[in-house]
Amino acid sequence: MPWVKYNSADNVERPYTNRAISKVKSTCVDVESRHPQDAVNTPTTIRALTGGVVAKIPVVLAKLTVRIHVDSVITLPEPAFEIKNIKKKLKVTQCLLLQNTNTLFIKGFIRKNIEYATRRCSNAEGFCGDIRHCTVDTPFSCTTPVRYNGIAPLRPKVNETKEFQYLKEEEIRDAEATAKDKLLSGDLREFNQVSTEFFNELPFCELVSARIFEFDEIVNPTRPSKVIMPFEEKEFRKIEEKMVIFLTLKLLQKRQVAIGAIGGIEDDCPPRKYYVDDVDDDNVDEELDVMEMEE
Repeated sequence: MPWVKYNSADNVERPYTNRAISKVKSTCVDVESRHPQDAVNTPTTIRALTGGVVAKIPVVLAKLTVRIHVDSVITLPEPAFEIKNIKKKLKVTQCLLLQNTNTLFIKGFIRKNIEYATRRCSNAEGFCGDIRHCTVDTPFSCTTPVRYNGIAPLRPKVNETKEFQYLKEEEIRDAEATAKDKLLSGDLREFNQVSTEFFNELPFCELVSARIFEFDEIVNPTRPSKVIMPFEEKEFRKIEEKMVIFLTLKLLQKRQVAIGAIGGIEDDCPPRKYYVDDVDDDNVDEELDVMEMEE
């Protein structure tokens, strides 16, 4: 074609793409973004039980905020000169209620990602280096008494084991016994038992929020020897951290709850007629018929 020579090689090699699709290419990633069209939806009637039901659902036994103190020392893998940022996430690995004592055992850790500055080169006016990171898990554990401000948990049923025996009648083989004497007793040659075990619902925890107040301090900063640097710069490897954690959680237990009968749910969303004007689509050129949205 004669017009090809007036176009660059890039224009010739690139295929024509839809304007609705844009591509961003680089040497290491490829991002493709698409623009979805608007879709029409219709509300549907909600169907539910209205005649009353017994449901097994989690009920709230207590909601409490636990104050936890943490003190630890973190040693970095290399000398650092400044802490740039610390991100924290709380993780709980154990939340166990010892029911007969109403004591809650909590165990977990704080996942901390520490970003710090290192030295690569320096002089009297400044120094340069890399920003590196170190991720550590700071563990914590505590116990706290529980006051049930919701509802008290069910008392656990204790397993039972009972023995029983049958009457045994036999003759007495003794010179002093008469013909009418009988030995009446339980039979020692048999063993009968009834055992019952109960599978109780264990209370469990649900995390609501965690607020962490933190104070981090550099331990024993020193100035590198035989290195020319600005006078105020010092390196360190240890960080002492003090944290106060306010952990809010809910204590729950699955219980059988009777839900009373209610009136029927009215259908506030009757079927609607949709016309072509309801759909914002510039690509639609033909007129559409009226559509009835049936339930």
